[in-house]
Amino acid sequence: MKPSGDRRLTRRVVQLFIGLALYGVSMAFMVESALGLNPWDVFHQGLSEVTGMSFGWVVILLGIPILLLWIPLRQRPGFGTIANLVVIGFVVDGALAVLPAGSGVPARVGYLVGGILLNALATGLYIGSRFGPGPRDGLMTGIVGRFPRLSIRLVRTTIELSVLLVGFLLGGTVGIGTIAYALAIGPLVHLFLPLCTVRAPEGEPALAH
Repeated sequence: MKPSGDRRLTRRVVQLFIGLALYGVSMAFMVESALGLNPWDVFHQGLSEVTGMSFGWVVILLGIPILLLWIPLRQRPGFGTIANLVVIGFVVDGALAVLPAGSGVPARVGYLVGGILLNALATGLYIGSRFGPGPRDGLMTGIVGRFPRLSIRLVRTTIELSVLLVGFLLGGTVGIGTIAYALAIGPLVHLFLPLCTVRAPEGEPALAH
């Protein structure tokens, strides 16, 4: 591999882990805001309430059966997929252990806004590293790839509404933050992703694992 290739690979690996770590912190920010979580995290929090496991361990353990669903969808995990499975869960538990609780509306709103912005930046960083999608994103793209008549919008909406409903019934936090995340995350990722994407050398697939 040429020196420029070595530098590119190093940047991709570093960017991947920074992105995953920031993603975990962003999740903790939104939990501490107590103003509402994104659909998957409503589900994670609901399962945490029911099982007594920590939020982070629910994130990690739930990723395993989700990955198993990739098999009939003929999805192949990348290095980033496995890193995503492990890193985010440990980071979110660590962040929840050290973050002070949001006391008062200004602090809670600050956690919410900071969590959404950080989540979008983190998403741009880890996806832009081009090491493969996380388990939950890969489930969505796998279903679309297996059933091409289904749109990404339909599949993503169906999955997220389903986990949101189940998570709410289990005791997960749904609120203004859930709506704010739904409205803001798409445009923000659209802004950050091009800035964070490590360009592939000519002839290399755009999303090499």
